[in-house]
Amino acid sequence: MEKNKMIDLHTHSYCSDGTFSPEGLVLLAKKQGLYAIALTDHDTLDGLEQFLLAGKNHGIETIPGIELAARCHSFHQPELHIVGLGFDPKAPIWIDQMKIIQQNRRTRNIKMAAQLTQIGLPITIEEVFQNGGGEIITRAHFANVLLKKGYVYTRDDAFSKYLSQGRPGYVPRILPTPKECIETIHLAGGISILAHPTLYQLAQDQLDALCQKLVPLGLDGIECFYSTYTPAQRKNMMKLAKKHSLFPSGGSDFHGENKPFISLGTGKGNLAIPYSLWENMKAHLNEIKGSID
Repeated sequence: MEKNKMIDLHTHSYCSDGTFSPEGLVLLAKKQGLYAIALTDHDTLDGLEQFLLAGKNHGIETIPGIELAARCHSFHQPELHIVGLGFDPKAPIWIDQMKIIQQNRRTRNIKMAAQLTQIGLPITIEEVFQNGGGEIITRAHFANVLLKKGYVYTRDDAFSKYLSQGRPGYVPRILPTPKECIETIHLAGGISILAHPTLYQLAQDQLDALCQKLVPLGLDGIECFYSTYTPAQRKNMMKLAKKHSLFPSGGSDFHGENKPFISLGTGKGNLAIPYSLWENMKAHLNEIKGSID
């Protein structure tokens, strides 16, 4: 394999909480010399048709993906994220799952707007939707509106004062279980990856215990490369992957201007994710497909 075949398996478009269009991501990836890229928007497949077509038109491998939030009963975390890669976006399993997830998001967003208004920060759900680029509205869009209306000085202030867990504007989401997320990804023909494990603020032994719970549920991989990892954290994630026979994966978690210090492919400048990681996962998916066919 050529050494310059670098990839990014965790990115977001304006169909969730990024600022680039799906085609814009592909064009940026090609400009930056990436060999392949996955679009993993939060809880939506809306950008994948445009994304996959752009990949064909511009000569770069595009991988269908999604980032699903799951409720977590372990430790002190309310949720964890499961990335799905390489699945069929048109698989029937997605139809009902997307309806449920998106309705739960809409209910939450209405409550968040009401709570912010109640504490003296008038905000309408229409204003938040206007800030978004698709059906999926996240706390990032609320933060943008709070900043635009002058209620906070920075987006970070919006989260620390109002939108994070325990703050007055926060509303917990109704989430599927990790098992349900993993099963949905598998039924659609994809591979399931535990996203950014260090962000859950767990010690290494706790992350090990989390993997022990998720692997029997069918978890396939873990993000061993991520924008905020230190070299020691990357090494620890690789140890977990080896111990639990998980595929190493990784990505920048690029959001465009919503995370301006994270660059596509290179994160904070410390990322270099080899294509061989995706080659190994593709080979696994092909084996499964071959055994079914």
